[in-house]
Amino acid sequence: MTKPLLLIDVDGPLNPYAAKPERRPAGYGTHRMHPTGWTGAKPLRVWLNPDHGDELLALAEAYELVWATTWKGEANAWIGPRLGLPELPFVDWPQMHGKAPRGTFWKTQYILEYAAGRPFAWVDDDITPFDHEYVEQNHLAAALLLRIDERIGLIRADFDALAEWAAAL
Repeated sequence: MTKPLLLIDVDGPLNPYAAKPERRPAGYGTHRMHPTGWTGAKPLRVWLNPDHGDELLALAEAYELVWATTWKGEANAWIGPRLGLPELPFVDWPQMHGKAPRGTFWKTQYILEYAAGRPFAWVDDDITPFDHEYVEQNHLAAALLLRIDERIGLIRADFDALAEWAAAL
């Protein structure tokens, strides 16, 4: 049997960018990055928790890990190495995002295209109730959509939920 996909957003789930700027969350290290999509004069401040790499590698026993981030393939250069992750495939979003169906997040339609009927779990900070409804109506395979608080990032309960969901398939 083919493993389900684990579609991973960076900003929010791995980088709790909305945490108080003067207080780095516990367990996170500060990294300064300048990916090609970043237009700021100063490097982008990214907070990453190295324990998340171990957690994701443990989930790779049950999932095929995929970047589902606007970082696209650059997540393999900037994020993955700092978490101890191997190079991962990524969703290659179109340059100009189409109109999102009925209030869904713009990524949702492309997530379904990428999944191509396979079961998947998706962690992102922009998932809404409209996305849950859209996926339920347009994706016949099992799907788990986990909205992650962008002020906190992935937590133990999220990793547990992902492991339990994959085990139940």
